[in-house]
Amino acid sequence: MADITDIKTILYTEKSLGLQENGIVVIQTSPNVTKNGLKGLLKEYFGIIPLQVNSLRMDGKVKRFKGRIGVRDSFKKFYVKLPQGASLESTEA
Repeated sequence: MADITDIKTILYTEKSLGLQENGIVVIQTSPNVTKNGLKGLLKEYFGIIPLQVNSLRMDGKVKRFKGRIGVRDSFKKFYVKLPQGASLESTEA
């Protein structure tokens, strides 16, 4: 089962902000999160049952860091369609 710490960030890029107008939020998570795991997380922590969830696996790129070979972290992106009027705001103060 996925944990709230598996969600890395909610992406705010030009593309994702355009999708938010249609009720779709882009979430970046660790690579071991599944669609059903993310649905359970959203229901448990935010009280939202998503209408649709699409996932995209992003493998880490091989890059050079100061002349040494390194690898960026792999992650998953989820495109989550939320019900009308719902938003992902933290319920904790």
